[in-house]
Amino acid sequence: MDHRTQRVAHRIEGRPAAPGIALGSLVRLVDAKHDMRQSRSMEAERQALTDALEASRLDLAALIAKVEDEDAEAILSFQIALLDDETLAAPAFAQIADGEVANRAWIAAIDPEIASYDHADDPYFRARASDLRDLRDRVLRRLAGEVDQAVPPGVIVAAEDMPPSVFLATDWCDGGLVLRRGSPSSHVAILARSRGVPMLVGVDVDHLESGMDAVLDGDAGVLIIDPDPAQRAEYDVRLGQQAEARQSTSSFTGPVLTASGEPVQLMINVTGLAELRDIDPSRVDGIGLMRTEFLFQERKKLPTEDEQYQIYRQMAEWALGKPVTIRTLDAGGDKPIAGLTEPGDLNPFLGVRGVRLSLRRLDVFRLQLRALARASVAGNLKVMIPMVTVPEELDRCRALFQDVVEELHREGYVAKLPPLGMMVEVPAAALAIEDFNADFFSIGSNDLIQYVAAASRDEPQLADLARPSRAVFTLIKHVVDHAELTGREASLCGDLAGEPSQVAVLLDQGLRIFSVAPGVLGPIRAAVARYSGKV
Repeated sequence: MDHRTQRVAHRIEGRPAAPGIALGSLVRLVDAKHDMRQSRSMEAERQALTDALEASRLDLAALIAKVEDEDAEAILSFQIALLDDETLAAPAFAQIADGEVANRAWIAAIDPEIASYDHADDPYFRARASDLRDLRDRVLRRLAGEVDQAVPPGVIVAAEDMPPSVFLATDWCDGGLVLRRGSPSSHVAILARSRGVPMLVGVDVDHLESGMDAVLDGDAGVLIIDPDPAQRAEYDVRLGQQAEARQSTSSFTGPVLTASGEPVQLMINVTGLAELRDIDPSRVDGIGLMRTEFLFQERKKLPTEDEQYQIYRQMAEWALGKPVTIRTLDAGGDKPIAGLTEPGDLNPFLGVRGVRLSLRRLDVFRLQLRALARASVAGNLKVMIPMVTVPEELDRCRALFQDVVEELHREGYVAKLPPLGMMVEVPAAALAIEDFNADFFSIGSNDLIQYVAAASRDEPQLADLARPSRAVFTLIKHVVDHAELTGREASLCGDLAGEPSQVAVLLDQGLRIFSVAPGVLGPIRAAVARYSGKV
């Protein structure tokens, strides 16, 4: 008898990290053991670690050359920067000098660093612990003479965690990822969303075995082991719809319409130029959110005015006259930046972040505004300010921007003041939206949801609270209604806009401009096309 007939479909709850459906066989990845017991001289052990560190650095550099993706490059460059920091390996070399073998010395040196990241108050640093584990294991594999882990294509991978370099080296065609560790803000989750790989985190993987049939529902946050025929048939249909929707993204050139023929604008969220290489600007309505903080993170020096100007200009040129909305630096919260954000902020999501930080660091803010004013002449560029809470913050930003444009003109630059809008992510701003002198509004659902529910979106234990609620949708409708009444645009650029299951209720609130990750354009377009209006 087929062993599967003796099993009952088992439903395992997880936390969605990247949307989509995957059907296939499970492959369980188990951490390799690197317990080398051979005896070598102290000098030989020292040289072995030196060689392993250099080999790891070359591995990462080769992978950077292969991926051609700015997000991936930043992640891998972070690991190279760690290798270049001599203080990281110094304790290991000290232990080798005291007689310890290289692999144990390396583990003893780096595991406390991993633990410090794991237990950090800041969720951004907790998410970086995965990068340190990746680096630790890569060096251990080099010490043991092992090759990198190989993952076959078209499978659902289950693991304690997944290093970013393993993710980037894997063929994810029709596959999916299930992890115990990690969060939706981790590097691997960011990569999964940008590549359309369904992913769950917070899943108990201990009893999962290679060879099991499974369904990964990245929309509902569910892993189904040994689905019954009815479940498989249901998900086969959904998988077909997903493939059809993704295919339509690459071939679709007409407007996005609801079932009743009402137009809806569908834009994309991006972090850099690399994401635009495979996207035809004629098939989207523009860029609804360009996150500039990725230009500032994980680098030794802050970007110069000219560096920023070149990137903003190329963004505007790529869009061929369609709108490109660039958000000013949204640092703080889960996005700390060395030398800029407040170290040791006890409550970073409620602390000095977004516009609050920019208005305290005018040297950095004015430089960014100068670059944006110069780039605005290259296309249909718009600028929005994050974390606005009171009207005075936006008024001050507008005055600074006007001052910067005048300054540039005096210096002989061609520059202009672009439309200036605001992120609506603080409940106080949403409730009093009539008081703000904004040219447009962009609703940031990620922060709005966590602030309305008083539940951090990076705390797995509060996942049930950190979800959209009637209170959130009421605020969204209030903002959209005000924008329509005053002839201004209101869009939604948070993760909520990229959830197909939420499209209908967002359209019910009057929203007609969505900005989503490129990987979910197809499913969102299909969800809009199915909408026929309020019942």
